Amino acid sequence: MKSSPRSEGRKFIIPSFFFIIALCVLAFINEIRFDSLLSFGRCALSNVPMNNGSSETPLLSSSPVDDEIRILIGILTLPDQYSRRHFLRMIYGTQNVPDGVKVDVKFVFCNLTKEDQKVLVALEIMHYDDIIILNCNENMNKGKTYTYFSSLPDIFNETDAQKPPYHYVMKADDDTYIRLESLVASLRPLPREDLYYGYVIPCPSMDPFVHYMSGMGYLVSWDIAVWLKDSEIPKKHLEGPEDKVFGDWIREGRRGKNRFNAKWSMYNFPEPPTRCTHELWPDTIAVHLLKNQEKWIRTLNYFNVTSNLKPSKLYHIP
Repeated sequence: MKSSPRSEGRKFIIPSFFFIIALCVLAFINEIRFDSLLSFGRCALSNVPMNNGSSETPLLSSSPVDDEIRILIGILTLPDQYSRRHFLRMIYGTQNVPDGVKVDVKFVFCNLTKEDQKVLVALEIMHYDDIIILNCNENMNKGKTYTYFSSLPDIFNETDAQKPPYHYVMKADDDTYIRLESLVASLRPLPREDLYYGYVIPCPSMDPFVHYMSGMGYLVSWDIAVWLKDSEIPKKHLEGPEDKVFGDWIREGRRGKNRFNAKWSMYNFPEPPTRCTHELWPDTIAVHLLKNQEKWIRTLNYFNVTSNLKPSKLYHIP
């Protein structure tokens, strides 16, 4: 007997109906599984330490909740380095930082000893207001770094202030090029207390808890500067390579439980090649050992620092 078209249609509709129901049930189950997996992933990520060589501290768990960041960069130099200071003012004065971020760049040296310095440096201060003169005899490895950090609380702290004047304070060499926006981005997720940040020495090392940070540029949170002012530990050990001695203070005082190794976003200029050098690349925070104008120009050209130059009838730069 030949089946009617209506019965054939029913045979098709009924299995299709159950098939659609099965798909809906499967989708519902998968949605539940996905939500559970997503929740698990969020839980796991919240406990993952953000470490560049650090193996102790889950940095993300103590990250700041606001976007405001205040940074002081102290460039240790000499009183007679007038042209270097003017050059660096252009380098840092033409860099932009995000809204809510304050980066102060100051030039740091010891007491003036010449009559011409008293006039020329005074004029710089009157015009730029970016110089700190420490009460010390000029030196590199006999306590100048200690005088710098330990003087900051008295120079900048206000007795009625609810917040520290800076979240972070940095010591840098005058042959180091620091890209401010990259520095700020690297600091955003990091703690604002007991932080020791920089390029780990020796060069092959990636563990910031073994030795110390290179003198090209290292940074600590404000509370460590306050500790250096009050502690007897650094006063007993002032002489020696300043970056190594600083690391000795941190270790002996059991400070810097939060550490960040910025290698290889910080590195020495590529030439001559050593274990500390690296090719210039976009993911850069600082380049060190820019000992002459040629190295500075190569570095600045690579990062295209004049890209924001506006056209004008006043000049023609091909």
